[in-house]
Amino acid sequence: MHQHSPGPGWHAAEAPSERDALAAVGPRLRTIRTVRGSTLAEVAEQTGISTSTLSRLESGGRKPTLELLLPLARAYGVPLDELVNAPASGDPRIHIRPIRRDGQVILPLSRGATGVHAFKQVYRGVRADDPVPRQRTHPGHEWFTVLSGRIRLLLGDAEHVIEQGEAVEFDTLVPHWFGPVDERPAELLSLFGPDGQRVHVTAT
Repeated sequence: MHQHSPGPGWHAAEAPSERDALAAVGPRLRTIRTVRGSTLAEVAEQTGISTSTLSRLESGGRKPTLELLLPLARAYGVPLDELVNAPASGDPRIHIRPIRRDGQVILPLSRGATGVHAFKQVYRGVRADDPVPRQRTHPGHEWFTVLSGRIRLLLGDAEHVIEQGEAVEFDTLVPHWFGPVDERPAELLSLFGPDGQRVHVTAT
């Protein structure tokens, strides 16, 4: 029997592991963007990619391609393999790449594309004439504990001062902002659960 060659539109079926890796790119892009405090409009302006394409890419409605991921990697200042969560040859260690933004240093402590993400955040102090912070919202829940210094938390209409050793948890759909109380530096450990995954701390 004569066999026909596949037409030009034919593509080999993706292996399950490849499909899983592609499906994980969207949540990873959303996490990187929200950690940086960037809006879709701001990223669109930086990359030339439309906000609708960025939104579909993050939600999984648009398949990631090299043409889309390269400008995003440049805009976020991360290697391309980090966007796609390329395996690190069995090495369980996380290679921390600091992110510097708005007077703070963010140290990503996890590399999973889904689930809970851990960060250490180091803040310089603030001056009395620093601009009034703008509260943000995004899907998910956030938990943090203050490692040193004192943290000011604006949560909706409420304001709290979180002392060293204290921990808080809140829905990130509520407008929020947090940072140092005064000119003294502060550090915190933050856990962020994307897609509304709540973080629970269980005593042992």
